[in-house]
Amino acid sequence: MAARVSVANPAMRPRFFQNFRSAILLPQRNSRLLLFRTSAFSSSSSSVTRKLILYSKPGCCLCDGLKEKLDAAFALPGSNSLSDVQLQIRDITSNPEWEKLYQYEIPVLARVMDDGTEETLPRLSPRLGVELVRKKIAAVFNQ
Repeated sequence: MAARVSVANPAMRPRFFQNFRSAILLPQRNSRLLLFRTSAFSSSSSSVTRKLILYSKPGCCLCDGLKEKLDAAFALPGSNSLSDVQLQIRDITSNPEWEKLYQYEIPVLARVMDDGTEETLPRLSPRLGVELVRKKIAAVFNQ
């Protein structure tokens, strides 16, 4: 079974995947889960793993836009770098529980806490620039 992540603009697809090293299909309660890991994450010497989950679904233009912004935000260097953040993209249509929770809310970003629980982040405006997206996500991890 092949896994796909749809990006609205075909010209953006190579750029979208340039910062991600691998995409693997993982079973979880008979559902499909896409797991992406940034290339800098695997080479990071940090012992603390920062995890972010994006709940989305195929054909969602807001989800595709946020995925593109996250890709660009992960690539930005600087003091608020997200290069060590592990991003997990979950298709809500593959899990009835996720679909029930998020069907009217996607895209939804959630931070995985140290104890494994998830904390839903405030919704990011589609009008935010890449730098602001990066700053808002970095601020969540620096709390």
